[in-house]
Amino acid sequence: MTRRDLRDAKVAVSLADVTCTLNGGEKILDGVNMTVRQGECVMLIGRSGSGKTTITKCINGLIPSFEPGVELTGRVEVCGLNPSSCEMYELAERVGSVFQNPKSQFFNLTSNDELAFGLEVRGMPVEEIESRIERTVDALGARHLLDKRVTEMSGGEKQSLVFASVDVAHPDVYVLDEPTANLDAGAVSMLHDQISAVLSEGRTVIIAEHRLYFATDLVDRAILIEKGRVMREFSPEELAGLTVAERNDLGLRAVDADAALCVTIPTPGREARPYLELTDYAVLRNGTPVFAPTSVSVPPGGVLGVLGENGIGKSTLLRGIAGIETKETGEVIVGGVRMTARDRRRMASLVMQDVNHQLFSDSVWNECLLAVGGKADDETERRICSALSSLGLEDKRGVHPMALSGGQKQRLAVACSLLAERRLILLDEPTSGLDLDHMTEVARLVRGLADKGVCVVLVTHDREFLNLCCDWAIELRWPERGCHAGGAHGACRKHLS
Repeated sequence: MTRRDLRDAKVAVSLADVTCTLNGGEKILDGVNMTVRQGECVMLIGRSGSGKTTITKCINGLIPSFEPGVELTGRVEVCGLNPSSCEMYELAERVGSVFQNPKSQFFNLTSNDELAFGLEVRGMPVEEIESRIERTVDALGARHLLDKRVTEMSGGEKQSLVFASVDVAHPDVYVLDEPTANLDAGAVSMLHDQISAVLSEGRTVIIAEHRLYFATDLVDRAILIEKGRVMREFSPEELAGLTVAERNDLGLRAVDADAALCVTIPTPGREARPYLELTDYAVLRNGTPVFAPTSVSVPPGGVLGVLGENGIGKSTLLRGIAGIETKETGEVIVGGVRMTARDRRRMASLVMQDVNHQLFSDSVWNECLLAVGGKADDETERRICSALSSLGLEDKRGVHPMALSGGQKQRLAVACSLLAERRLILLDEPTSGLDLDHMTEVARLVRGLADKGVCVVLVTHDREFLNLCCDWAIELRWPERGCHAGGAHGACRKHLS
């Protein structure tokens, strides 16, 4: 994409000395000054919890309108509007938001109704609604999304539908928060092309993201956020020119797509002493396998990665192994014994992709206590302190889990899984929303579990993470294609020691 000269373009978004403070006095933004011009693509980069998402919420009006526990001072202006004082419908006509979890944005059961919803509530004539939908699906290459039930769409299709639902309203500014977190390579490529399409129309795009590689050819500037402050700006050339050591110091993931996505899969050897065995295993829906029947063996201390397209059934496979699915075929053998679903529910620990479904307590500390059965002796407290410290949550022990950032919630769920001390741990996208430091730390913890003889199976689209900690990988296929198994490239694991 040809780089745009935007020096004379008018300002679309500006933040002047913006500070956001929680009720307890903690500053989550501290004097942020930032200007984004019309037609510009800006990426907010930095570690988890640095304030990137908070900046996006200031721009789209969620702060302070929908987060009363956050006090905002300073000045925010978006397309000439003050999000703190203007009517929300006025701001919604100028700003469109795409969140990390697309399910949080749906209001209808079908894709066509979802595309029309925002225009219908504005009272737009039916003919104009239909015309705009046609223009959007053609411009974004999204015609395949029409006439589908939202509940039956893959994660990538849902994210594409959210983007199209935003685009149909023709906003001036697009705000995307971790949009690639749970997307496969094909869906990431589609999102890239959708962003390129709206930029070609002169729209403004602001992206908060850890996976930098997917939009490096689109970005005009990258703004580094640290501890709630703007610390540095990078041109695309400066960002690409960072050495590995410099990126590591800043907590940034790979910028180059080849480095981020490269995985070699040699043929694995047979393991004589498996702990988990799947034999022609599949989960059934209406009597039909969701994915191709799969056979694989994982030894004690082995880490198996599960790859595949969005919607192929990777999360369903983990749920089946954990004993949550009710209809299945084939065998699941754990520790040499064929296990029923009920038996597996007692033996396996599952960290779900949407961790909001498994955080129940009123504080991070009490959530960890639940994981160890509620005991509060000295040894238990030592273990909890160690787990929280290793995942960068030691200063969050009194915080309500729902007040954590997405990446922090993910780390808390992983900590609870580690504290439960099960011999079979199942992780569904454990690095969703995590920066380089915490992704590496989760990989280190997974390898630590493996060293203790724990069997780990993890679903991931994160090839950087897979290269760091997995011994083998299987790629799920659709039922008619069969399943491909292989070994994940393990040479990178030496960097964890």
